[in-house]
Amino acid sequence: MIVAGIGFSSAATVDSLRAAFDRATAGQAVQALATPAGKQGHPALVAFTDDLALPLHFIATDDLAGQRTLTCSTRSRATYGTGSVAEASALAAAGTGARLTSPRQISDDRLATCAVAIGGQT
Repeated sequence: MIVAGIGFSSAATVDSLRAAFDRATAGQAVQALATPAGKQGHPALVAFTDDLALPLHFIATDDLAGQRTLTCSTRSRATYGTGSVAEASALAAAGTGARLTSPRQISDDRLATCAVAIGGQT
């Protein structure tokens, strides 16, 4: 399974999410989305995922903290215990043996990130 992991601030818009997603997923057939469980219900996320019509997986904080990422944000490390929420979400949702096919990409407004992983088992 190919999963796009998304991280974003509370000020993110649908355009923020779209920009990061488009940058990270170019040329990849994404089958699902993933983001931290605490982001559930955010208006921009709801609108964005409704538009894409892909399954959305909410990842528990404990599952994010165990993921090894290629990039590192100090804010992500402090809040979630991982270097990149987008990378960790994608890896966790893609399953055992997953690997990143696109590291964290950042929207121009710096409010959203996206990374892509291809999985082993879920």
